[in-house]
Amino acid sequence: MPERERDAAGKPLNGRPRDGLGRPLPRGSAGIERIPDDLRLPPAESIATAQDLLDTGMPFHAHEVFEGTWKDSPEQERLLWQGLAQLAVGLTHLLRGNRVGARSLLEQGHDRIRGYEADPPYGLDITGLLNWSERLLDTVESISSGPEGTIPSPEVPRLLA
Repeated sequence: MPERERDAAGKPLNGRPRDGLGRPLPRGSAGIERIPDDLRLPPAESIATAQDLLDTGMPFHAHEVFEGTWKDSPEQERLLWQGLAQLAVGLTHLLRGNRVGARSLLEQGHDRIRGYEADPPYGLDITGLLNWSERLLDTVESISSGPEGTIPSPEVPRLLA
């Protein structure tokens, strides 16, 4: 078995290419360019980049952008960025067909951003995101209680008001 790729500090890396939903592909496959682990964008750039990724069907990558911003954010904003990352990865799980994971992450993300609704930072449409996540949770619930079938294409969230 080949040795696993590692960074300069010895941390294991996953060098396998990934598809648009972040799923690993076989080595040697053509994949989507990955978001670097060390990407740290200022809030406005993070929001714009994440929206572009969401618009092109890559919520997993949007999650990674938000995660980088979360790691660099001041304490009073950590729940915001964590919640946005969870909403994006919740959408990812839904698109991958994982309804249980989608429900859990959408609920957690919804609850984390709720505290920013009264005074939304960076022009974020927190009310719109809360409404979007509630509609998506209703969709997940109706799929969970109904017969097995395909998951309808969910609407893309709008991050800015």
